[in-house]
Amino acid sequence: MNAPWKAGMPGNRDPFAAFICDENALDVLRPVVIELGWAPEKCNKGGLRNAVQSLSVSASPNILLVDLSESGDPLNDINALAEVCEPGTVVVAIGQVNDVRLYRDLLASGIHDYLLKPLSASALRDSLNAAQAVFAAPKGGEQEVIERHISTAVVGTRGGVGASTLATSLSWMFATQHNMPTALLDLDIHFGTGALALDLEPGRGLTDAIDNPSRIDGLFIERAMIRAHDNLAILSAEAPINSPLMTDGAAFLQLEEEFRHAFEMTMIDMPRNMLINFPHLMGDVNVVVVATEMTLAAARDSIRILSWLKSHAAHAVPIVVANKVQSGAQEISKADFEASIERSIDFTIPFDAKGAANAAKLGQPFLEANPQSKVAAQMNALGERIMGASDDDGEEGGSASKKSLLASFDIKSLLAKKNKSDTAPAAAD
Repeated sequence: MNAPWKAGMPGNRDPFAAFICDENALDVLRPVVIELGWAPEKCNKGGLRNAVQSLSVSASPNILLVDLSESGDPLNDINALAEVCEPGTVVVAIGQVNDVRLYRDLLASGIHDYLLKPLSASALRDSLNAAQAVFAAPKGGEQEVIERHISTAVVGTRGGVGASTLATSLSWMFATQHNMPTALLDLDIHFGTGALALDLEPGRGLTDAIDNPSRIDGLFIERAMIRAHDNLAILSAEAPINSPLMTDGAAFLQLEEEFRHAFEMTMIDMPRNMLINFPHLMGDVNVVVVATEMTLAAARDSIRILSWLKSHAAHAVPIVVANKVQSGAQEISKADFEASIERSIDFTIPFDAKGAANAAKLGQPFLEANPQSKVAAQMNALGERIMGASDDDGEEGGSASKKSLLASFDIKSLLAKKNKSDTAPAAAD
């Protein structure tokens, strides 16, 4: 409904329509409508229910005036109206209940204004002029927000490497320490832990978006996202495991678009299979954090993911993070791992089982629960790198060698080193 004005909105929509319950209000409304240059025939008899029925089979107007006088539950009925309103519609409600709480709740639900009956021509004129001003608002303002926006994807090379822990902690850091309005999008539809890490119920927002991508607008984002902090909101799901993900990815692209208008930072917790199924999601991502562990399988998949990023998202800055590192307990030494992926590990985050347990007990992101830990220091440094990397031109972190990355990954050699005595030095200079 009250989504921000967007250039390029459909031009075949009526500028105005009204659904009014009584003749007295219509008599006040029609002269004002004529004065504003709109067709008086668009002032219809009937209240909110008539509006819902009509808009379910016809295009929404730019400005909609709707009468709530006959509604027994205005807030619930407004939700029904939102189901049929197209993005960008500015809604002005009128009613006869003089209640400050109702007024505030209606504004919070996305209504532009609420007027009391009996209507006065001057109040009605002022409200409709203000509604028109929404469409005449500076269009460059949105561009300024878009230019400041940073989109970061966190991809784990293997399950259990801590990609979700990084995503939630980084989101919390940007929201609290950098005061950036931040959106956390958890794309693990069935088993995501983003909401769980923030001690929140995931809600139905993401599944609703997937089922009805055409409904995604500013108002939908405001309602569907669960707020964890003044500057942090999360969109996630806990879909039944007997319900497969059925989407072409259009909803995810629309969500990313709306996030660019509503937030300064988007943090995407992206399961690696999403790269395969929906590669276009990386089109507007500025930074990709590749979370890995130092094992043979993770080294292989780091090579494959980094190679994929070079081919399909060359504009994004990759940052390799070795997570949950235990001194002396890795399958592969750091030097061997870096040689196999043909680039340096950017950040090495130590394993901290006690800190992870503390965060889980408190229902807080790791960084919030353990601000003085060694892990927190590395996460903070990672956040600073993301802020800086988003301003770069996305230059590649690996070497410019034409040799295949996979060809350089000598699994037999690494296995041989693994089987040697622990006292033998690592042969990877």
